[in-house]
Amino acid sequence: MLYYNSKQLSSSYEFGKQLLEKICRQRSTNQPLIFLCIGSDRATGDSLGPIIGYKLKQRRLSSAYVYGTLENPVHAKNLNEVIREIHDTFERPFIIAIDASLGKASHVGYFTLGDGALKPGAGVGKELPQVGNLYVTGIVNLSGFLENTLLQTTRLHIVMDLADKISTGIFYCLAKL
Repeated sequence: MLYYNSKQLSSSYEFGKQLLEKICRQRSTNQPLIFLCIGSDRATGDSLGPIIGYKLKQRRLSSAYVYGTLENPVHAKNLNEVIREIHDTFERPFIIAIDASLGKASHVGYFTLGDGALKPGAGVGKELPQVGNLYVTGIVNLSGFLENTLLQTTRLHIVMDLADKISTGIFYCLAKL
């Protein structure tokens, strides 16, 4: 797993470059590219995914599909249904799962890029299906105590800063694909 500090000016570029390398190395040419942005707009700390989805949808991407926006979030209650819809719609989709996460105090404001499936809801004790060929997480707050309350009281500034940096990196990556 790779970590990026959202406070560093080069974080979007470094993330976008690594995302491009991973996609080019792991994805077949004809595999549809899907960004699955997970979270809810009802809790500030959990809104990272839908905000990124909103930003990606605004660009009207021609090279990728986006699921999970502020208007139509993908969350615990509909995740199974959306995963099924993706697999019914696309043959062998290459899914990049994006979600907020909780972590150590020193990692709040960082975002990550990793290989394999994301386990959404793990930080708050939810049992949800793993999903994705790659995953991106934004560490929005601390873990370890009253996680659901922490997601409700997370500063919007942290979430927006992470969403800006992650979406900028994705745009860089897609421009080079």
